[in-house]
Amino acid sequence: MTVAAASEKARRTFAANRVVSRVALKVKTSAGKSRRSEIYEDGSLRVRFPNGEALEAVVVNTAGGIAGGDKFSFDVDVGEGATLTVTTAAAEKAYRSLGDPATMDVKLSVAKGGTLTWLPQETILFNEAQLRRTIEVDLAADAKIMLAESVVFGRTAMDETVKEGSLFDRWRVRREGKLIFADTLRLDGPIAEKLSRKAIAAGGCAIATVLIAPAEETRIAALREQPFASDAGVSAWNGFALARLVAKDGEALRHDLKLLLGAIGGTLPRLWLN
Repeated sequence: MTVAAASEKARRTFAANRVVSRVALKVKTSAGKSRRSEIYEDGSLRVRFPNGEALEAVVVNTAGGIAGGDKFSFDVDVGEGATLTVTTAAAEKAYRSLGDPATMDVKLSVAKGGTLTWLPQETILFNEAQLRRTIEVDLAADAKIMLAESVVFGRTAMDETVKEGSLFDRWRVRREGKLIFADTLRLDGPIAEKLSRKAIAAGGCAIATVLIAPAEETRIAALREQPFASDAGVSAWNGFALARLVAKDGEALRHDLKLLLGAIGGTLPRLWLN
């Protein structure tokens, strides 16, 4: 076998072992309660619904993590007047990639009078991981959303450092079709060296972004008064609030996310309390 043939065989073998997964979920109101109306599961993704007063969806990745070349997609549609909280069963782990980046495509839609809380547990990036994520949100005029994502670079308790890697994170939020929020993060190459810079993370290795729309003035004031352990900033304009946190490790970041959610009157998913 020639070198070229061996390389092509290795490429096909690698591609055949990549995960392609999708979850699509629709919820609506029925008899005064929010209930799931449609569920689609494909690949390694599953969604489960713990018993409780409020409707909560827990996403499970049976693949045990994210590897280079994997493709995940999430479609969540909250119907008129419905309320839904989405979280994950555990922190997601993105492992070293030998080639293509892993991709995550998230599409969230909230109809008139609907409320969506998107609160997955942390994404942990290992050294040389490559992750590309896009989040697209479509809101009705009076729809409510809280969107939170956190990333931890390496497991500090294991003395791990993400020296190299790639993270691309793109958010776009529209209300009645009009773009109201756009944010893109790109961090690649020598990640540890970049995180050490004062203007980026000042040595922190855990970050989070939280978007709240709409956000009342009283809630914004409460956020700014919290005794965060992280470096934290809260901005507010055009009726929504944006919080950014940079912490020394994942434990400190989770502590501050709990503070933040409590300050705005949010309810943590039960899995976050374990």
